[in-house]
Amino acid sequence: MSESLPVATIRTQVTVPLRFPDGYATTARLFTFDGLVDGREHLAFALGEQNSGTVPLVRPHSECLTGDVFGSQRCDCGPQLREAVQRIAEVGGYLLYLRQEGRGIGLYAKLDAYALQDAGLDTFEANVALGHAEDERDYTVAAQMLAVLGVGPIAVLSNNPEKTEQLSRLGVTVTEQVPTGVFLSPANADYLAAKASRAARTADLPFVR
Repeated sequence: MSESLPVATIRTQVTVPLRFPDGYATTARLFTFDGLVDGREHLAFALGEQNSGTVPLVRPHSECLTGDVFGSQRCDCGPQLREAVQRIAEVGGYLLYLRQEGRGIGLYAKLDAYALQDAGLDTFEANVALGHAEDERDYTVAAQMLAVLGVGPIAVLSNNPEKTEQLSRLGVTVTEQVPTGVFLSPANADYLAAKASRAARTADLPFVR
């Protein structure tokens, strides 16, 4: 049974040209919202052609300041964001940029968790050692955003089955889960291995895009 959602509204929409450090460029229609349940400033990026006869590709992407903005090699967030924008723009859909830093525990706590990882814990153990759940993300706002945008059914671009499961419980019809690339580097190998073993993620670690 799906959960009932509080109604959100679109606050602003504006066209923004995007350009990434590798030269890739596209244009997005950005949406901001009122009435999201957590009160945070989440964004939806409409990319590519929005065709009524096709299922849009949707990437719920959790904010990662260190990876998305500064190119940190300790995670694969930045490369996944870059990949998602291009893949969605090619077929039409939405990038939902969710302000859920550190799997929901916040930026400072994420950096505290990094320190514990340097001492030998994996990424999930570090969150628990700090008094948090392994993953505190909630995708209710993503479902709200899709509802007010009139989007659905969708294909979810992610290696994380929890995103699809939560969205389905929240009433979003998901036709398929489309895997992302695995962006392996010497600095994030342990992180990716932990995700593969602890969170039922894609485990094809030798594959690097």
